[in-house]
Amino acid sequence: MQSAHAVHILVKTQKEAADLKQQLAKGGDFAKLAKKHSLCPSGKKGGDLGEFRRGEMVKAFDDVVFKRAILEVHGPIKTPFGYHLIKTLYRSGR
Repeated sequence: MQSAHAVHILVKTQKEAADLKQQLAKGGDFAKLAKKHSLCPSGKKGGDLGEFRRGEMVKAFDDVVFKRAILEVHGPIKTPFGYHLIKTLYRSGR
């Protein structure tokens, strides 16, 4: 079973996510921005979701984590929870 380790920042609006993505592109610290802005409880841990298996997250989130390039910030990605910036740290398994 394929698994991955990812970090994310969850916010309410697409504009907020886009603004944070610009800050990251200019060298902003992902963990610090997650702690300050993320609505997800994982924000307290710098957005760290730990390792999880394919299918454990909503489809739009899963598709980014398991199909797009690792170590790049992707987003804004809309889910029922809001807008995410997602960075996959690694993937393992098949």
